[in-house]
Parts: sequence; structure tokens; C-alpha cells
Amino acid sequence: MSDLLLTGGRVFDPSRATEHRADVLVRDGRIAEVAPELIGEGAERVDVTGYLVSPGFIDLHTHLREPGFEYKETIATGTQAAARGGFTTVCVMPNTNPPADTGATVEFVLRRAEQQAAVRVIPIGCITRGRAGKELAEFGDLASAGVCAVSDDGSPVADAELMRRALEYSKGFDLPAIEHLEDLVEANGGVMHEGWVSTRLGLRGVPAAAEDAAVLRNIALAELPGGRLHLAHVSTRRSVEAIRQAKRAGLAISSEVTPHHLTLTHETVLGANGGFPYETADRVNPPLRTPDDLDACLDGLLDGTLGAIATDHAPHADIEKLVEFDLAPSGISGLETAFGLLMTLVHSGRIPLSLLLTRLTSDPVRLLSLDRRPGLRGLGTLEKGAPADLVILDPGRDWIVEPEQFASRGRNTPLRGRLLTGQVMATVSRGLLVWSHEAFRSPRGESSRQKSNA
Repeated sequence: MSDLLLTGGRVFDPSRATEHRADVLVRDGRIAEVAPELIGEGAERVDVTGYLVSPGFIDLHTHLREPGFEYKETIATGTQAAARGGFTTVCVMPNTNPPADTGATVEFVLRRAEQQAAVRVIPIGCITRGRAGKELAEFGDLASAGVCAVSDDGSPVADAELMRRALEYSKGFDLPAIEHLEDLVEANGGVMHEGWVSTRLGLRGVPAAAEDAAVLRNIALAELPGGRLHLAHVSTRRSVEAIRQAKRAGLAISSEVTPHHLTLTHETVLGANGGFPYETADRVNPPLRTPDDLDACLDGLLDGTLGAIATDHAPHADIEKLVEFDLAPSGISGLETAFGLLMTLVHSGRIPLSLLLTRLTSDPVRLLSLDRRPGLRGLGTLEKGAPADLVILDPGRDWIVEPEQFASRGRNTPLRGRLLTGQVMATVSRGLLVWSHEAFRSPRGESSRQKSNA
């Protein structure tokens, strides 16, 4: 493995909440030194003047679809998409075929990742066998195989007693239980947020109460055994407030929010942002909510109630989305657009870039204790000895979303044709340059995009 020296960039380290001009030296896949004007004898030199260098992004909620749904996505294509989006570690959900409810399936994912993945893959195991919600999976078997958490994501654990036991076992095996927040009875087969837009379009709505009820139930269960509960893709004001109160009460609860629930509302389904009504790329679960819910989620992100940003990357084949809105599967292909979409919040002054990067790097690691895994001490930071996972960013670069150019097999994005400002220019995973934009590879003069606003 050759050494690498990144020179002349603005370096942001969330572990110190600092940004300064420095060089970054990588040796043997680890951060060797971060300091001005390093020599790096024998290292390959890469000029990153005018760019921002950060730890690679960590995604706690990715669907790679393999095994079983390779026509939607594979570990190879999904991790290539992750690299293009600046993500160097992805935690992959178990709703595959077969589901990751045994150590054998988890080991398959890890073997395939070792052979084909562009970035680090950490599996999440199932809470219940077959994700059927009837009996618990073997948490010990899953833990031994290498999962970082358990979840039936896509399907809530409806049986409250079973979920209580899952939380008890999650504590014993030090595996956070990640819960999909949806009361299926209250959701009643809805396909978008219940509100004035759903009424106008004649689509069955999902009330915010379907999520709120699930959040309150799971908080109450977490209080009984004191297990580790992580709440996925939070999207409503009442959910944010309930989590805020639970955290103030000292409960071991963490949560995440997606880029689309921070930036898009249910009016997108009506054709806002330059789209058309009924576009199935806008169908996602939980659905896009109201501007008030969006504001509450952003407030929760700012004050730490929502501790991380996770993409919920959910790719689907084109043929699955080219149907009526009611029949389309839910999901957005989000890895490659996450940074650019989130930068709309930075450029509008709603969130500092430094906090945004922290919620994408060191905070996700902390929430699931990923740095306790072998070889991952310092993950999400630029500490000496940390894994050399880096992303090189141009916060001021304009680009247009063209799904046809995605590395992902999923082209299902509501951002088609949208101009975004802020782009990933290159990604280093475990000390290797695994992706770079053609503009980064081209000869260039001094960059005019040096304002990082960190």
C-alpha cells in the first residue's frame, strides 16, 4: 500500500471542531500526521489546494439489496455510489433475500464486501427471524458474525412484548436496536403524508400520528429494560419533541434524520422544485412531511436531539418506479446526492458547515459505537492512527443531478435536473483513492472556491 500526502487543503477534524490549512499524511492505511508543510518522503503527493478535507462520511442506514435483489443494487454498485457521495463507511440494512437473520448471511455480506466493495461495509442484523415479527433472531450468532446493530427496517416490530425483549437482549450483546417508526394500523396503507397535498392529489395519506405513536411506544419500552434504542429516519415535529424529552430524562436513545426530510416537503409530490405531480421518485417511507416538520427536524439536528444524518439510500429498478404512484415502492437513491442536497442548508445559513460535517462523520460513529470495532479506533476523525478514510470537498462547486450518471443501479431521485452547489471531488478509503471527479483529476489553477464556512 503506497503512502499518500494531501497538500495545501483546508482540513476539518470534527474531533477537535477545528478547520485550518494543513497537509494530511497517510501511511499504511492510517492517518500518520496532520500538520502544515509536511515532507512525506516517498508518498504520492496530491494537491488539494482550494478544497476542504474531512473525514469520510459514515452512513448508518444504507440498503445495498444484496443478496437477493441484485437487480436493484449490489454491494459493488452501492459502495461505488457511496464513494462518489463521500461515504467511506456504510452500515447496511438486513432486508435482503434471505434476510440477514443468521450469522451465515452476515458472513456472506462481509465476504462479498471484502471482494467487491469500494468502501467499508458493516452489516446490521435482523431483530426477528425473517423480519416476520414473530420470534427474535439469534443475537449472539449475529454479534459473533460482526453486525453493529439489529433492525427489521422496513417493517416495524409490532409486538410490543417482543420489542421489549429485543431491547433487553440488545443491551446484553451491546447491539443497538434500530426501529422503523411506523404504526401500520394508523398508516392504513397510505402512500404520502396526510395533508392538503394528499387531499388535492386524491392520494391516501399517512398521518404524522403513525410515526408519533411508534416513537412514543418505543421510548416507553426503552425505559423499562434500559436497552439501547436507535430511532430511524425521524420526520415529524412531535417525534422530535418526544425524543428531546426522553434524552433529557437520561434514556439511552439515539436517532437519525435523512437529507430529504431536512430539505424536501410533501409539496414536492405536487410538483414543487420544478418536478411534476405524482412522480414516483417522490414516494418514500416515511413520507415527505410539512414545512413545519422539516423545521422541527432541522432544529433537532442543530441541538443534538437528532444525532446523525443517514441517507436511507433505497435504490429500486426503473421498471418498479415506472408505475402509478400508489403501486410504486418507497425509496430514494440518496448516496450520491446527499452532500449537495445538504449544502442547500449551509448556503441558506440554516446550519454551519462544521456542524453538518460532524453529523456526517464522528457523530454517527458515536451513536452506534462503531469505533469499538477492531481496527476502527478514531473512525470519523483525523486523529493520528485513525483509519485513513477521507473526503475532499468543494463546497462552492455547482453541478446538476443527472441520475443516468449515477454509479448506483437506482435512478430513483426527486432531484433529477436540479442544480446543487457543493460537490464531492474525491474519496479516500482505507488509504486508497477509490474515486475522484474528472475535474479533480484535470490540471487546474488556483481554485476560487476556498470558502468553507466551517
